[in-house]
Amino acid sequence: MSSLKLTPNSFVVANSNKCKGCKACEIACFAAHNKNNNVGLTVGTVTTPVIPRLNVIKAEDLEVPVQCRHCEAAPCANVCPVGAIVQQDNTIIIDEKACVGCKSCLLACPIGAIDLYPMYDKGEEVMQVNLKTVQQEKLENKVKQTAYKCDLCIEQGKPACVEACPENALSLVTPMKEKKQRNREAALSLLKTMNNY
Repeated sequence: MSSLKLTPNSFVVANSNKCKGCKACEIACFAAHNKNNNVGLTVGTVTTPVIPRLNVIKAEDLEVPVQCRHCEAAPCANVCPVGAIVQQDNTIIIDEKACVGCKSCLLACPIGAIDLYPMYDKGEEVMQVNLKTVQQEKLENKVKQTAYKCDLCIEQGKPACVEACPENALSLVTPMKEKKQRNREAALSLLKTMNNY
């Protein structure tokens, strides 16, 4: 009988008590994912809109980034009609070139971590040929819309948002490491309690 080895997906979590809403995480995310769209990524050189893959939500007394939890049975991947959302290296990623902009994933995400924005390549909007419009009997070009969400900066190896947060409000959670740490803490607590008897 073989043993099943479960390796749950990692994800970034925010501590709302530490977050000040500065949006440094959003800027770091944008910079990490737009190296081919902007030459220097300094003030005055950014030629595309700042599109992060996480969003800092501000509501009354709360400021906290919301981003993908890389669900084990990812609803977004399950509803994608073209298979543009897949699991790779314990990370749920979107193939933005394969995405058709149907918005199914956006509606299926239980935490609202997916957004639909124009696609850019080398600083220019990517155009697609659209179907004939009702008003005109010709094909019309339109900007390609694609789904964006956190991919844990899979290409650079560590989430840029975690590295950039000046308040250390963001952390990468690796569930199995977290579980082992909590098991260790519980065992030490139990040992201490037993030693008191």
